[in-house]
Amino acid sequence: MPAFILAIDQGTTSSRAIVFDRRMAVVGSAQREFHQFYPKPGWVEHDPEEIWSSVVATCRAAIRKAGIRPSEIAGIGITNQRETTVVWNRKTGKPLHRAIVWQDRRTAERCAALRDAGHESEIAARTGLRIDPYFSGTKIGWVLDRVKGARAKAAQGELAFGTIDSFLIWRLTGGRVHATDATNASRTLLFNIHDGAWDDTLHDILDVPPALMPEVRDCAADYGLTDKAILGAEIPILGVAGDQQAATVGQACFEPGMVKSTYGTGCFALLNTGTHAVTSQNRLLTTIAYQLGGERTYALEGSIFVAGAAVQWLRDGIRIIKRAADTAALAKKADPAQPVYLVPAFVGLGAPYWDTEARGALYGITRGTTSAEIARAALESVGYQTRDLLDAMRGDWQAGGETRAVLRVDGGMVASDWTMQFLADILDAPVDRPKILETTAIGAAYLSGLQAGLYPPPADFAKAWKREKRFSPKMREADRAAKLAGWRDAVGRTLTRRN
Repeated sequence: MPAFILAIDQGTTSSRAIVFDRRMAVVGSAQREFHQFYPKPGWVEHDPEEIWSSVVATCRAAIRKAGIRPSEIAGIGITNQRETTVVWNRKTGKPLHRAIVWQDRRTAERCAALRDAGHESEIAARTGLRIDPYFSGTKIGWVLDRVKGARAKAAQGELAFGTIDSFLIWRLTGGRVHATDATNASRTLLFNIHDGAWDDTLHDILDVPPALMPEVRDCAADYGLTDKAILGAEIPILGVAGDQQAATVGQACFEPGMVKSTYGTGCFALLNTGTHAVTSQNRLLTTIAYQLGGERTYALEGSIFVAGAAVQWLRDGIRIIKRAADTAALAKKADPAQPVYLVPAFVGLGAPYWDTEARGALYGITRGTTSAEIARAALESVGYQTRDLLDAMRGDWQAGGETRAVLRVDGGMVASDWTMQFLADILDAPVDRPKILETTAIGAAYLSGLQAGLYPPPADFAKAWKREKRFSPKMREADRAAKLAGWRDAVGRTLTRRN
């Protein structure tokens, strides 16, 4: 019997493929970065063809490194950068435009017009989301309006829309399957998270033809067979989830009140609220955490647009470090008497501020400020933003019970002990780092393996979760209060609108 699972983790800056065995141990992996395009300030694009080629190459390499035959793979799980938008021709499979990335802000004016027209409450009630360029809906409209003849073709059913998971499923199955899962659908501004279906009212408001949309399925479901020529065998695609929801699954946050936070390019914290979709009073998002057996589990989500991207800016923008791993060592050299704050609003501010027009700022700079203080400010900004999210979550979740006292973390930044200790200090709460950091890929693999009958049900999977290290708060309350006051003052100076 096939005894392996192939996880495709298609992220914002790279594509990875990991082969897991029946014990969920990694037996082969590969990774490939791809280009980022910034055609205008606030615009971010990817080449869908380059993403596709990177996925195929890493899958083949991972299978080869695992030393197995493609026919030994029981299923494929896909997790992906959410909200990133691709529109392609159904006949040719060719994209009409570069993929518009989740970070992209080009539709800010369109979003403002929708708010001014009074659609905010209607859209929030149906989708759990805010009107923001972050989400896919206005990106679809931008492509249809800018590419000649696209609207007419879309209305005639000649075009297809998808987030990256849908695009990969289409390509992997040779164009036979146009589908997505409930978690990715819930990030489009077009999906009613209460009814579990595309919403005609939302399609009318955003002027997006329903003919573009993929079929929505469970996170663990049959998404078709891959074309044999691509990976060497017809392999079933059995699991799909957006990256943050996949990480929630991978962290085994199956009980209401459990919280995980992922630190990659951005930072995303999700609080499991069970089968109840909690309406946020603190500017958080209500989203689908996962859908299994037709039953939706919901979450409150706080989205930070810039986390690891701030470290990338230190490396590639102002070039004060050569490697991302150098940041913590440099931050340790910072003068404690020099409080410097970075508000990393490079592409606006996400939750709980939702200020599209805000831009990054450094506060507290003196003649004595060095690269060490700036590096420390970049890392600390991640902790401060997480504190903002968790404070908002606690406020929203009071009726549902206490949030768990411990935050489970994952993503590239959590490898830094210095950063995680500051996170625990500023949150005044324990932070747990798991033994296996590839939680996003594990989540995708688990969903596929669950559908394949290779992996156990959620309750048993949760028992297997193991902690590598716990970071407990050590900061004095007076120091914490002073730091938070400085942060809130810096954010207040950066906001362009008080909302």
